[in-house]
Amino acid sequence: MNDVVIYTDGACKGNPGPGGWGVLLRSADGTEKELCGGELGTTNNRMEMMAVIEALSVLKRPCTVVLHLDSQYVLKGITEWLAGWKAKGWKTAAKQPVKNVDLWQRLDTLVATAGHTIDWRWVKGHAGDPGNERADALANQGVDKALAQRA
Repeated sequence: MNDVVIYTDGACKGNPGPGGWGVLLRSADGTEKELCGGELGTTNNRMEMMAVIEALSVLKRPCTVVLHLDSQYVLKGITEWLAGWKAKGWKTAAKQPVKNVDLWQRLDTLVATAGHTIDWRWVKGHAGDPGNERADALANQGVDKALAQRA
């Protein structure tokens, strides 16, 4: 399996408001790929999730992935909360509907069916990690793309 290092980030100008997601992918041979996109009426959490979804979606075959993200929401959701939500019919412990269920279901399907081995790693945002800083810059480019569509 190919080894891939991924950095993801989301950004939002207002919450909700125009948002963007950014992805930096690095393969073991040193090849890099950058992705970004955005939406006008969204939230920071949705953009954090979209970054991970888009990153995993571009991988053409099963890979060994080290995925860096600065979102505790996405990290805990995928590694701790997801199984319980599914068991409860996509309800929280408080019996409320899970927020962003459409994206959680997409992410769950991607993780379950793509064949990747994923090492989920939290990184402190805005703390000088070069990969995270680049993903953040790409997420902000995604916001700009979304705003340009409105103009």
